[in-house]
Amino acid sequence: MAEKRLFAVRGAAQAEANEPEAILAATEALMREVLDRNDLAPEALVSCLFTTTDDLDAEFPAVAARNLGLDSVPLLCAREIDVPGAMPRVIRVMVHCYAPVGHEPAHVYLGATQELRSDLHAAQ
Repeated sequence: MAEKRLFAVRGAAQAEANEPEAILAATEALMREVLDRNDLAPEALVSCLFTTTDDLDAEFPAVAARNLGLDSVPLLCAREIDVPGAMPRVIRVMVHCYAPVGHEPAHVYLGATQELRSDLHAAQ
């Protein structure tokens, strides 16, 4: 078996509105892409930390992760710092996972959130 180590993968998506369906849809798309781009199965995940901007409070992003089958992964939702002029309706995630040594984490910034990390060209 290949040696593994702990990695952290970042990502963000923007919800279309402060509505449960919009928050769940954006989070599901984000998590699917993080899992796919990093070839991660739920068993490889250690934990996921979600943050939302202050304008998103209609649903917990963790609900979408549970709906994707991440039932045994510890999930936590928190508030992002409310910086004046920051992009609205943003859901961010940091996924802690085990992957083979030498893995290059593929960070995921969907849609307009690509502007948040334009320095991470591989994340687009």
